[in-house]
Amino acid sequence: MPEIAIRREDGSIVCERCVLADTALTRMKGLLGRRGLPSGEGILLKPASSVHMAFMRFSIDAVFLDRELRVVKIADDLRPWRAAGSRGANAVLEIPAGEAGRRGVRVGDQLVAGS
Repeated sequence: MPEIAIRREDGSIVCERCVLADTALTRMKGLLGRRGLPSGEGILLKPASSVHMAFMRFSIDAVFLDRELRVVKIADDLRPWRAAGSRGANAVLEIPAGEAGRRGVRVGDQLVAGS
């Protein structure tokens, strides 16, 4: 799967090594089977407006994005066996639990994906 970097418009990094999951199979697999998610790593599910944590082994922050990659909602510390979604979301950035807060990600932030 291709890796991209996700930044805010001001250039600050949100996710250095972000896997792009843009096929049905890669979105379905997501982070399943992993034992954890190190700081700086994540996955961008596109298109997606919700996530489920069935069979997951660790918590994440789910950052919901609209078509322009503007943050519309953040589900902090989403634990295994939970689900979250956002009306109007077109993509979900899954990053380690607490990472959105550590990196200062806020609703309304404009994100940019690139290499």
